[in-house]
Amino acid sequence: MSGSGLSVTALSLLIQDSLKREPRLRDVTVTGEISGFKHHIASGHWYFSLKDAVSTISAVMFRQNNLRAAVFPTDGMRVTVNGYVDFYSRDGRTQLYITALQPAGIGTLYEQFEALKQRLSAEGIFDPSKKKLLPLIPRKVAIITSVSGAALYDMLNVSGMRSPGIPIVVVPSSVQGAEAGNELVRAVKKASSIPQVDVIILGRGGGSIEDLWCFNDENLARVIAACPIPVVSGVGHETDWTICDMAADVRASTPSNAAEIVFPSRTELKHRVQLMRTLLTGAETGRVYHARNLIALEKKRLAGVSPVYWLQRVREASQRNRGILARIMRERIEKFRLHTSESRTGLMLAENRRIQLKHLSLFELRARLEAINPLKVLERGYALVYDEEGKIVSSAKSARRLRKLQIQFSDGIIEAAREEIYQE
Repeated sequence: MSGSGLSVTALSLLIQDSLKREPRLRDVTVTGEISGFKHHIASGHWYFSLKDAVSTISAVMFRQNNLRAAVFPTDGMRVTVNGYVDFYSRDGRTQLYITALQPAGIGTLYEQFEALKQRLSAEGIFDPSKKKLLPLIPRKVAIITSVSGAALYDMLNVSGMRSPGIPIVVVPSSVQGAEAGNELVRAVKKASSIPQVDVIILGRGGGSIEDLWCFNDENLARVIAACPIPVVSGVGHETDWTICDMAADVRASTPSNAAEIVFPSRTELKHRVQLMRTLLTGAETGRVYHARNLIALEKKRLAGVSPVYWLQRVREASQRNRGILARIMRERIEKFRLHTSESRTGLMLAENRRIQLKHLSLFELRARLEAINPLKVLERGYALVYDEEGKIVSSAKSARRLRKLQIQFSDGIIEAAREEIYQE
């Protein structure tokens, strides 16, 4: 064996030269299933593998070529590509450089995925109405993942920054391989039996469709759907979708995003508490104001029907009426007094007139009486004769039968006796 040999660069150049000399590798058409698709955002290039039942080859499609592609690749998609084979010396890898890509049907894994999805969907496993709500602040969180994977550290890092006080229980499980599906089923059942666990997270980093296939396990989907505790699925990257994502109560784009969803931010909680305090204070102030208004209205209403209020009103009305009556009585008394005074004056005048008239009438009567007064007649020489009983004797015949007589002259009365009594 020669002591110097070929350098790695010289061997790489030899391989490249050999590939370039093979005409069949300069323009090839290959049909296969896409796996491990990655879209490099900065450059716009597509990186993935093409595989069949036996073999896999790395492939790249640069941006200037993939802009003309008929479809956007996804894992499990079966495509037919055109390109050439070359050796990438930096990584020591033979790659297929694709210049054209078009769909060539659905791959076997994708067909299985679609068939299972449709069957479980028909059974209502993915029914949104059956999804459980996540608690605002869980008492304890169970994380199901590989203890050696980066996903666990990403979730622990996020939870430590957002809510370091919430306890975490890690339930180890394989997240890749033939037995991973059964381990995940057992891990979900175990996590759901841990006391005070309010949320379960299934987490795994990105990978090819084959790497994530254990999360398309039918038994796992059924266990997740039947789990009494809310399950959050954070499997792969944002573009990766698994049956586990659909069966879970909440789907996160990545494991870190799952932790962000489950673990509340202390800052957000503080803001929420402050907001709730402000809202409660405002609501309480409003309720107090409303209650005060109601109390004022009730007081006003009760005052309107209160016996004390009505008694006060009766008293006030009584006082007003008393004042009115007193005024009316004073007015009437004054009016009556004036009327009485006027009447008295009128009566006095009338009485004086009547007296005067009586005086005149008496004077006339006196004159008339004087004119017929028998005593006046006596002054002219006449006399009145009375019997013993004082009765006037009006005839001589009557006088003859009397023994004693009284004769009244104008200046007095004398008695006379007869010696003889005339007998008829």
